[in-house]
Amino acid sequence: MVTTETSPRHQAGLFDIRNVIGLLLGIYGLILLLMGLFADKGLDKTGGVNANLWAGLALLVVGIIFVVWARLRPMLVPEGAAAEGRGH
Repeated sequence: MVTTETSPRHQAGLFDIRNVIGLLLGIYGLILLLMGLFADKGLDKTGGVNANLWAGLALLVVGIIFVVWARLRPMLVPEGAAAEGRGH
């Protein structure tokens, strides 16, 4: 049996950029979705399409994809990476 020694690693967690992007897209998507449902739809300006509703749904879906991606494939950071970045 062959084993390889690797440096210990931990997950980036909340600081993973995919979580930040997914959260921001989700917040903007929720705002647009609510505006599309409850505000003036402005259908005459968009050719009969509720643009806020559809853009909000699309942003929510993409935001959820980013968060799920970050959960399923977490970034692994070597233990010594933080110390190296500070010059120690």
